[in-house]
Amino acid sequence: MSVLYPRVALIGLGLIAGSMALAMRRAGLAGEIVGTARSAETRATAREIGLVDRVVDTAAEAVADADLVVLAVPVGVMGDIAQEIGPHLKPGATVTDVGSVKGAVIAAVAPHIPEGVHFIPGHPLAGTEHSGPRAGFADLFQNRWCLLVPVPDSDPQAIARLRALWEGIGANVEEMDPDHHDLVLAVTSHAPHLIAYTMVGVADDLRRVTDSEVIKYSAAGFRDFTRIAASDPTMWRDVFLTNKEATLEILGRFTEELFALQRAIRTGDGQMLHDYFTRTRAIRRGIIEAGQDTDAPDFGRSKAH
Repeated sequence: MSVLYPRVALIGLGLIAGSMALAMRRAGLAGEIVGTARSAETRATAREIGLVDRVVDTAAEAVADADLVVLAVPVGVMGDIAQEIGPHLKPGATVTDVGSVKGAVIAAVAPHIPEGVHFIPGHPLAGTEHSGPRAGFADLFQNRWCLLVPVPDSDPQAIARLRALWEGIGANVEEMDPDHHDLVLAVTSHAPHLIAYTMVGVADDLRRVTDSEVIKYSAAGFRDFTRIAASDPTMWRDVFLTNKEATLEILGRFTEELFALQRAIRTGDGQMLHDYFTRTRAIRRGIIEAGQDTDAPDFGRSKAH
């Protein structure tokens, strides 16, 4: 493929940005990839492993003359970064992000984007429980979805170019409005993470079950919760603080469903339980048929990633 962006700046050098760098380099989509991160240790690691072509110390330095700027930092700091880089952005450049909340990110970032620079928020629905510059791998986005959430008056050519980049590194791309995006993610990601954190917290409280037993017998189901709950705590704190309304709405629905199941168990309503589990099993089959997982029981555990 031909180069889509002569210079790409990655602000933040964790799993997503690192994987983007490796995938863009492999596909030949970026001329030069410049990166920066807040932590000197992260910058040093990125330099050591050659994650990007050039590592610089500040975001302002990174975006100089960049054609594409990717904000790959926790959503809580995106506004501060946007304020810092705003004056240094090249006219005609595109700024995007990879945050899993969109409404709050748009509100924080958009005011700092100068006239003549394209702001096209984005969100790749991909990840592992690992973080940091060593966690990235070029295949992360293969057959995963990337949602683009253009702001009003976004330039169609700039959107098409960003779409081509994501497709070029393996993703399927769809466009969505910010409120709908935040509701979809509350259902598919944010509430499940909160529930996983809660289950792991509950096990921690149940002193009648020893720590060694929880760990030893975790393959019975607990293991799958702990994998999700291993995710980056700063990122998830910011997600819940910035996607408050949608997450609370879905957690309210979850609580209602939980009460209905509690009642069925208490009253011995086997038919209700069987019908419920049959319906939810069909959703799982749909996920497998859509190519978003496999039905292999050890999925995700035999690989290094």
